[in-house]
Amino acid sequence: MFRKLRIEAEKENGVGSSLMFDNRALFALLFPIIIEQILNSFMGMADTMMVSNVGSAAISAVSLVDSINMLVIQVFSAMAAGAAIVCSRFIGARDKEGCNRAAKQVVLTVFVISVSITVLGLLFRKPLLHIVFGEVEEAVMSNSMIYFLITVLSYPFLALFNAGAAFFRAQGNAKLPMIVSVISNVINIAGNAVLIFVFNMGVAGAALSTLFSRAFCMIVIFYLLRKPKQEIVLTNYLSIRPEMSLIKQILAISVPSGVENGMFQFGKLAIQSTVSTMGTAAIAAQAMTNILENVNGVVGVGTGIGLMTVIGQCIGAKRYKEAKYYMLKLTVIAEIGLTLSCLFVYAIARPVTVLGGMEPESAELCIYMVGAITIAKPLVWVLSFVPAYGMRAAGDVRFSMLVSVCTMWCCRVALCIWLVHTFSMGPMAVWYGMFADWTLRAFIFSGRFLSGRWIQVKRA
Repeated sequence: MFRKLRIEAEKENGVGSSLMFDNRALFALLFPIIIEQILNSFMGMADTMMVSNVGSAAISAVSLVDSINMLVIQVFSAMAAGAAIVCSRFIGARDKEGCNRAAKQVVLTVFVISVSITVLGLLFRKPLLHIVFGEVEEAVMSNSMIYFLITVLSYPFLALFNAGAAFFRAQGNAKLPMIVSVISNVINIAGNAVLIFVFNMGVAGAALSTLFSRAFCMIVIFYLLRKPKQEIVLTNYLSIRPEMSLIKQILAISVPSGVENGMFQFGKLAIQSTVSTMGTAAIAAQAMTNILENVNGVVGVGTGIGLMTVIGQCIGAKRYKEAKYYMLKLTVIAEIGLTLSCLFVYAIARPVTVLGGMEPESAELCIYMVGAITIAKPLVWVLSFVPAYGMRAAGDVRFSMLVSVCTMWCCRVALCIWLVHTFSMGPMAVWYGMFADWTLRAFIFSGRFLSGRWIQVKRA
């Protein structure tokens, strides 16, 4: 099938023309993104391990608040995806002026949205945490209040960094955001070590370290965007004025993706509320399992992020058969990488729980859940997520949104809650719901790809 799609793509491009991304170009794009995702996940795991040494109340608080933070982060990721896709299309069409105009509108839109969310988070912090988490232990709620207050201030920095990084990836330069992100994560870990263990600041130290590292990321990436001789150059930010036609193009991609990502996080919050009633040991086990599951999925996620740039440029250049070829090729790459990463994470799960100072009950429950994930994830995860990245880049955002939202609420949330309340099942119920969600999505998205309808949708 590879060979057939490649031959069709070469015929589409005309005699003597080559594909837009050879193996070297794909490696140069994907490798830094995957490394960045791996290091970010390991740094997140190290962050959690550091906090876990403060006590179960601290790690539970960080886990609960991060479930809200992830909701906001997913909104910012959707905005960054919209930025990458729109700019990639302009680059594919060789329209540098249009690309730079679009980038400025992304910056304006992301800034306004992120600041608005920050203000709302500060104003409604207490009622929000009480509504979402309900009756949790007093020590957990106290730590949650502190951690959320500080991390919410980092939202604009994180949102703008994600947008800036997307601009570089749209140009095919994934190496630079990787370097900035790695340095930022090292700053975060060093800050944690000093503020948590030297100054005994607990969750406040972890939150402040996160705030400083995200501010560093944003400042550096926007300084680098000022340099000439690149596809996207941003200067004179105060002179940016709204251009509604471009903002509509960006939002046409970002809003459905944001709704999709947001619904996923709302579902996780509903699940988290259920887990929070199971006791501190279950919350801590679920928190570490989430971290390890994020680590074993980084190759797939990184490949999906790179796929958006590839498909976006193919669509901008009107090379539709080539887009199909890359969709299949990168899905296979993701499957191989995901399988290897799942096996690796399972091998390090027990040492991680020991280094993290987890209580024996939490550690054993965590290792059991990671084992189940290691079996199920390589079978269905890639087909349920990676093709959807490419479909969004092609403009098929509404289908992806509807499928994802429906399967998430029907399988991930409803099944989990039913298993907990009917069979008194513990945190493993979360993962049974997740596996059902992945499986159903995999069948639906595979059918969508084979039908070819995703490439024929009307684009903004």
